[in-house]
Amino acid sequence: MDIALLPQHWASILCICIMIGAIVFSYVRKFMLTYTLITANIIIFVITWIYFLEIIYGIENDIQAYAGLGFRSMYLSVGYSPQMYTLFTSMFIHGGFFHLFGNMFIFFFIGLPFEQRIGWKKFFIIYIITGICAALTHSILNLGSPIPLVGASGAIFGIMGAFAFSYPRDEVVMPIGIGIMFLTRIKVMYAVIFFAAIETFIVWVDVPDGTAHFAHLGGLISGFILAALLLKKQKTHTKEGKTVYYDSYKPVEISKEDYSELKKLATTHELKEIYNKIKNEDVPQVRDTWLEHFLEKTVCPKCKKPLHSFDNNVWCEYCGFRTKV
Repeated sequence: MDIALLPQHWASILCICIMIGAIVFSYVRKFMLTYTLITANIIIFVITWIYFLEIIYGIENDIQAYAGLGFRSMYLSVGYSPQMYTLFTSMFIHGGFFHLFGNMFIFFFIGLPFEQRIGWKKFFIIYIITGICAALTHSILNLGSPIPLVGASGAIFGIMGAFAFSYPRDEVVMPIGIGIMFLTRIKVMYAVIFFAAIETFIVWVDVPDGTAHFAHLGGLISGFILAALLLKKQKTHTKEGKTVYYDSYKPVEISKEDYSELKKLATTHELKEIYNKIKNEDVPQVRDTWLEHFLEKTVCPKCKKPLHSFDNNVWCEYCGFRTKV
């Protein structure tokens, strides 16, 4: 039987609406695209988990009746040109929980700071174009493969490449490691070299793990090229080369928080070390964690009783001591 060129199952159509809706929502509400893309990928994964064959392969009642949302190399043929929309849809589809989690975990740490530097529009252009380039790279090198290509990793590697070209010396918090991932502050160029080296090695030894590693390299290289065309190469984002967080829809406002009031509470060697980490930390999420840890361990400088804190206020219920953070 003939296969319909466009998706007909309601779940596939719903997924496409979520993809487009997430982008429109970010534009209209001036909301960070990284957040909406991650949310859209998670929602679509839940739908895909229920209707896996229908969404990815277009199979319903054990028959392939229509096109799925995954991109196949045969769609590069002239007769399948209407299926080229799957170059876009395949970036939102994931084959399993760990596939989704790994992509979104890394995307959060690399996508958010990069979008905050270059803004929504350029970020969107780089994400979409490098994702398409990644899919085309894999498909051209695997023309005979019947397996649909799915996942956002090609676009994520594209963001990595563009980030490394534009702000190579900026520091970001990234999950780094082999086997066991751990969070560490690292310069963007070193993080990209780490991931690129892993991908190159896997391609070189031809590890049969079912991952489209050529798509990763294609996304990475296209990210470098696209950044060279759209962005200026920067030595650092700040004088110190550290991460600065700001809303991509507003002008950059770089400010240094004042935590001098905490110094009088740092009465032990451990608290002094934590205080120095709070004072020198530039990543808000990490700084807030150290601040919470500091307030849990500190005691009133007058009566040595535990302190309470809420909404930047610190006080002692026993002697009336009070200060602001």
